[in-house]
Amino acid sequence: MLEKLAQIEKSYEDLTAQISSPEFMSDMSLYAQAMKQHRSLGYIVEKYREVKKMQDALTDAKELADTADDEEMRELALAEIAEIEEKLPSAEEDLKVLLLPQDPKDEKNVILEIRAGTGGDEATLFAAEILRMYARYAERQGLKMEVLETSDTGVGGIKDAVAVIEGDKVFSKMRYESGVHRVQRVPQTETSGRIHTSAITVAVLPEAEEVDVQIDPKDLRVDYFCSSGPGGQSVNTTYSAVRLTHLPTNVVVSMQDEKSQIKNKDKAMRILRARLQELEEQKQHDELSAERKSMVGSGDRSEKIRTYNFKENRVTDHRIGLTVHQLDLVMEGQLDEFIEALTTHYQTEKLKAEAVAI
Repeated sequence: MLEKLAQIEKSYEDLTAQISSPEFMSDMSLYAQAMKQHRSLGYIVEKYREVKKMQDALTDAKELADTADDEEMRELALAEIAEIEEKLPSAEEDLKVLLLPQDPKDEKNVILEIRAGTGGDEATLFAAEILRMYARYAERQGLKMEVLETSDTGVGGIKDAVAVIEGDKVFSKMRYESGVHRVQRVPQTETSGRIHTSAITVAVLPEAEEVDVQIDPKDLRVDYFCSSGPGGQSVNTTYSAVRLTHLPTNVVVSMQDEKSQIKNKDKAMRILRARLQELEEQKQHDELSAERKSMVGSGDRSEKIRTYNFKENRVTDHRIGLTVHQLDLVMEGQLDEFIEALTTHYQTEKLKAEAVAI
């Protein structure tokens, strides 16, 4: 492992020198690709150097503890040894995680789809709140979230919504949010004070680029129509709305939020590519059922992943048994504790699988 880390450090240093040269910066496509690789290697090199520094400090402290004539110096060295030995295993474990084979999808932006499920109006209200929760989370993380499409209800909820979240390694942060989210609370319309249980589904799809999903124009039917609902005269009377139908799979995406036909088509294509990629991956998973059983974090939407209990101010993630009594903060986008715990859990499972394979 040390030899591999030394090679990674050298590659990082070589790349640092290359991207600083004017010749390299003249090709923006190559430069962007190099910067992406430089950033990925940087995470590993930074942790590697941290671990090396701690290991060197531990060696020096042990030598001082063995050779020091002064008792006070010896005690200081022993205290430093205890402190480093407490922190070093965690840093080494973090480094092992960084060396795991990276999923290329981790770098992707995210297509977020939220749909109201069982529970009538209460489910649509909760769907709207969850959409807001992710908007707050994106804001806290320095990510950009844009709602592409919503289907509103008369009570202030949403039947479904589609959004794109853009930024650094978005899918790696949000990949475990897919599934059924359940809410337990007294609905605003309930006069008897009985607690109801409703549910919504959340799907987190890595945004597919044109190079990831090739769509033959012959396989695509494009229909233009007038937008419906609020938006002003220009939206409702021009053929700005777009419906894309992928004929081989019968996947349909409609978009009417923008006044521009071109913008609506572009947004619809982003959603269509993500859905087609998901279909292809699901097909591969089904064909390799034995391998699928051993996979970690498949993100099956049929799985109830989390419960939000408003009366107890409680959120419970059923996959890892984590309960937090700060639902009010979670709904304001403070999801870090869940996201970090889930990431750690599934990375630990992958490390165990790697160890068994070796």
